[in-house]
Amino acid sequence: DWRPPAQMIKREAAKGRYLPTHLAGGAENPLGARALYLGTTEYRIHGTNQPWTIGGAVSSGCIRMRNEDVVDLYERVNVG
Repeated sequence: DWRPPAQMIKREAAKGRYLPTHLAGGAENPLGARALYLGTTEYRIHGTNQPWTIGGAVSSGCIRMRNEDVVDLYERVNVG
């Protein structure tokens, strides 16, 4: 599931783009195939359903990866 931060909701609303407060996992979810939280922050390393956005300033500080790469990373790390 994805819950965009309030800062992102406000920023996108100012551009006329209204984000949902919750989006279930699946093909339309912007977090892609997997998401790894970085500590207790809102920041994540995650996949994306829009791979052409990788490397661009389009998030609120998250690190985007191709879905196949984030799945590989997810399988390599342990919780904690």
